[in-house]
Amino acid sequence: MTQLEFARKGTITDEVKEAALAEGVSPEFIRDGIAAGNIIVCHNVKHRNASPLAVGRGIRTKINANIGTSADDLDIAKELEKARVAVQSGADAIMDLSTGGPVDEIRRAIIAETCACIGSVPLYQAALDAVRIRKKAIVDMTVDDIFAGIIKHAEDGVDFITVHCGVTRSTVERMRNEGRIMDVVSRGGAFTIEWMNWNNRENPLYEHFDRLLEITKEYDMTLSLGDGFRPGCLADATDRAQIHELILLGELTQRAREFGVQVMIEGPGHVPINQIEANVLLQKRLCHGAPFYVLGPLVTDIAPGYDHITCAIGGAIAAAAGADFLCYVTPSEHLRLPTVEDVRDGVMAARIAAHAGDIAKGVKGAMEKDTAMARCRKKLDWEGQFNIAIDPEKARRLRAESGVADHGACTMCGEFCAYKVMDDAMAKKS
Repeated sequence: MTQLEFARKGTITDEVKEAALAEGVSPEFIRDGIAAGNIIVCHNVKHRNASPLAVGRGIRTKINANIGTSADDLDIAKELEKARVAVQSGADAIMDLSTGGPVDEIRRAIIAETCACIGSVPLYQAALDAVRIRKKAIVDMTVDDIFAGIIKHAEDGVDFITVHCGVTRSTVERMRNEGRIMDVVSRGGAFTIEWMNWNNRENPLYEHFDRLLEITKEYDMTLSLGDGFRPGCLADATDRAQIHELILLGELTQRAREFGVQVMIEGPGHVPINQIEANVLLQKRLCHGAPFYVLGPLVTDIAPGYDHITCAIGGAIAAAAGADFLCYVTPSEHLRLPTVEDVRDGVMAARIAAHAGDIAKGVKGAMEKDTAMARCRKKLDWEGQFNIAIDPEKARRLRAESGVADHGACTMCGEFCAYKVMDDAMAKKS
C-alpha cells in the first residue's frame, strides 16, 4: 500500500511518524493532510537511506537544489560535492538533472551520498538511452523506451519524478495561437513536443497515464506533474498555454489520487510580482489543494548573475501565498552550470525566501526564531545570534573580519550603538 492508501484507512505509518517529528507536528496532522491530498510524504520504498520528506499545507516550506552534469561538464566528483554542500546548507531535496557522462552512475552515487529526498526527470534518461544505447534519435524513442527510463529511476530509489503529462497537442496549439516570445523553455517539455510533432502522436505520458500510475504506485514514488509550458520570461506569464496545462494537471491529480498515488504540481517560472499570488491561488483551486512546487518565481528577466536574488524575491511572495516547495535558482542561472559556491548561495537565498513565507503563513516556530534573534541582538549576544542565523558560519566570519572592539557592538555604530545608548538611558530613568 502507498502512504496515501494508508492515510485514507487512518493508519499512521513509520514514515508519517518520522516526518511529523521533523516538522514538530502531530502524526495525525500529517496523516490527515495526506488523506486530503494537501500534504505528501516523499519516500520511494527502494530508497533505504532517505528520510521521508513532508511537503504541503501547514508545515515548513521546503527547498530543492538542482544539480547534475551536462555534455559540457562531466565531473562526477564536483556534482557529489554539490550534493553534499546543498544538504549542509539546508536543502531538503536534491534533483539530479544529469544529461552528460555516465548518468546512471551519477544518479546512484548521489542517492548513496545523502539521506535527502531525491528527484529526477526520467525523460532525460530515456532520451540519452535512446541515443547512446539504442543508437536512435530522440524522436525515435518508443513508448516502451520512455517507460523504461521511469522504471530505472524507480528501481534506483528516486523519491519523486517530474513528468510532463500536461504537454499535449491541444496545449501546443494554444501556445502557437498565443504568440509567445520564448515558446517552451522546459527541456522535458521541448523533448516531448519534438517527439509528438515528429510522430504525429499524443504525449505518451498523457495517453498512457494509467501505466505511469501503476509504476509509481508500486514504488510509492510521488508524481511531480511538470510545467512544460512554464513561462521563460515575464511577457509569457499566466497565458493560455500555461493555464490550459494547469487545468489538465488538475484532472490528472484527481486520477492519481483515485489510484492511490501522491501528487504535487510544478509551477512557473518567470512571473511579474503582481501575478505571483494569482498563480498560486489558481494552482490550488484547479489542482484541488495539491502541494505546489515552484521554480522561483523569477520576478525580472534582466539580472543574470543575480538570479538567486530575483528567485528569492518571487519565492518569498509565492510561499506567503501558499506555495509549499521552492526550487532554488543559483547566480549562474541562464549563464552556465553552477559551481559548488553557486549551489550554496542558491540554497541560502531560497531558505531565506521560504522562511519569510513561513512567517506570513504562520507556520509553527517560524516567527519564534525571529523573536529569539531580536532578543539576542538587544543583549548584544553574538553567539546567540550566530546560533539562530540561517548561515551561522558566514555571520561569524563577517563579524570576526571587521575587527571586534571592546565595546561589544558591531563596527556599524560602534560606541554609539543604539542598543547601548538605550540601555544607558533606561538605566538612568529607573
